[in-house]
Amino acid sequence: MLSLPALTRPFTALGPDDAHPSAPRTIARDVLLGFALWFMLLLFLVSTDAPNEPRVYGCTLLAVAVLFHAVACRWLIPSSWGKRRPFGSYWLKAFLVLVASVVPVALVLLIITSDSEVAIGFNVFQVFFNLLVTAPLSWLLYRRRWQRQSALTGLQQELGHSEASLDLLRSQINPHFLFNALNTLYGTALQEHGERTAHGIQLLGDMMRFMLHENHQAHIALTREIDYLRNYVELQTLRTATSPDISISTSLADAPAAAQIAPMLLIPFVENAFKHGISLQHKSWIKVTLHVEQGTLYFDVYNSLHARPAPAGPAAEASGIGLSNVRQRLQLLYPERHELIIRRSLDEYFVHLTLQL
Repeated sequence: MLSLPALTRPFTALGPDDAHPSAPRTIARDVLLGFALWFMLLLFLVSTDAPNEPRVYGCTLLAVAVLFHAVACRWLIPSSWGKRRPFGSYWLKAFLVLVASVVPVALVLLIITSDSEVAIGFNVFQVFFNLLVTAPLSWLLYRRRWQRQSALTGLQQELGHSEASLDLLRSQINPHFLFNALNTLYGTALQEHGERTAHGIQLLGDMMRFMLHENHQAHIALTREIDYLRNYVELQTLRTATSPDISISTSLADAPAAAQIAPMLLIPFVENAFKHGISLQHKSWIKVTLHVEQGTLYFDVYNSLHARPAPAGPAAEASGIGLSNVRQRLQLLYPERHELIIRRSLDEYFVHLTLQL
């Protein structure tokens, strides 16, 4: 049974650029489908040797219902949209249209049957049938199409906001890392002028090339992301190579060639480990592992922690950019496809990421 609240609930009008359910192409498709059903009904009645009266009345009733549906979706329902009681207004207009259809329908039946009493009786029946059956069904079909189109429009808007958010996050990540990398090269250059500096510059060049060309793609090969991690760790190792109390170990397994990932998704965790886990005055360690099993990436970062003075000003605002951004990106790009576990104690920090690629 059709509930009255479901039929009479008002709507908000669609904008002019929306694919409205009353568009001519949509109505034409409905009419073609209706007359295809009309033709199938006619073939069925003929093939079963049905009497002439069921053939005439059944086919005429279906034809009137199809035409009424087209008129309702094209004009009657849209014109009632802004009323206080849209369904009541539409139903009244439907009644007037059906009453107006009595004369042409009667003329058609008189031509076919030459029986005025039958024409009058059929007209009374088709008016009530279309008013009580076809009109509510047309309204519900129109409403369902509107809801579907409204949901699609909402998804498109949400996608636009998500893409804008991702662009903003990327613009925040890249400068933050470049400043750290340049500081590392500067420290190395002060220590010596030789192979280490040249190698560091080469690593930085490879990483900058990655950010310029691949960081702006939606997805890249996981092998490229792993190469970027290796270059970053090796670049940072140059800075700590002369400190025996600093231990850095990595186990980054080769990934399947077909595996894809969003770029710059893993580096914030490693960058955070070097930022907070390395101290030239205390024993420090960093351990990074990564492997892929059956389409799932397992990524762990484990590092020591050292008490530091609380940063102030811009440094305080920038301190949490990396991890905050990566959380947002995971929610946007891998909803319900990732698990992020972060544990922290007074002297240790542990990150575990499981990601379904």
